[in-house]
Amino acid sequence: MEKFKETFKKIMPEAVVNHIRNEKDVLQRLPQDINAATDPIRRDTIRNIKKLHNKHQGERCFVIGNGPSLQNTDMTKLRNEYTFGLNRIYLMFEELGFSTSYFVSINDLVIEQSAAEIQALNIPKFVSWRSRIWLKPQDDLYFLYTTYTGPKFARNATGRLWEGATVTYAALQLAYYFGFSEVILIGVDHNFATKGKPNTTITSEGDDPNHFNPKYFGKGFRWQLPDLETSEIAYKMARHAFEADGRNVVDATVGGKLTVFPKVNYGSLF
Repeated sequence: MEKFKETFKKIMPEAVVNHIRNEKDVLQRLPQDINAATDPIRRDTIRNIKKLHNKHQGERCFVIGNGPSLQNTDMTKLRNEYTFGLNRIYLMFEELGFSTSYFVSINDLVIEQSAAEIQALNIPKFVSWRSRIWLKPQDDLYFLYTTYTGPKFARNATGRLWEGATVTYAALQLAYYFGFSEVILIGVDHNFATKGKPNTTITSEGDDPNHFNPKYFGKGFRWQLPDLETSEIAYKMARHAFEADGRNVVDATVGGKLTVFPKVNYGSLF
């Protein structure tokens, strides 16, 4: 079978192979697509999220990653900015004295273990439709249909969003749908001290060295090792989508390792 696969790849053009792969993915996902389109919870989200389409046209926003670099970033400058906070960013809210404009979380392990904290946030929250088993519907809770497969950049957040192996990519797709003309990344270090096979689930044995707070994925927290290669594929798609529409994404992460987006100095933005 392996020899057949290798021979097939050599004979068939790459475009044909990718097309066959994509068609297979679409067929396998079809039942899930139908369920997501007809589920009452999703129908409510589709209706409500349309009100946010192009709400921020011509404005800028910050997408805040959760890397250690946030410890070297003056976050107080963001008090009057539009911001997307990701996953456990709320651990910073009390110290900051304000919360982010929007909250995004799509990882099952993060949501399962942080459901009560997420539910209590008093800001618009965007979570994966899968998380409906842990979170109860609220007026400010939006259930996104996100998937692990089917790479794409979704310009319409009412449909399917590819996760791109990072919640940051989901936030970029939302920022596009909301109409922001400029998106500024901070805290997207794109570098993890903990090494291992991408997407492997591990349990933290102590303080977290990979995020801004040692308790972020503290002792006993289950999380998945990053897939930086897939994330870079997603980021390139995001850059292309924004620039094709005359918009842009820049990276102001202090000391960040990501090289997909143009770099800017954080202090120069204010």
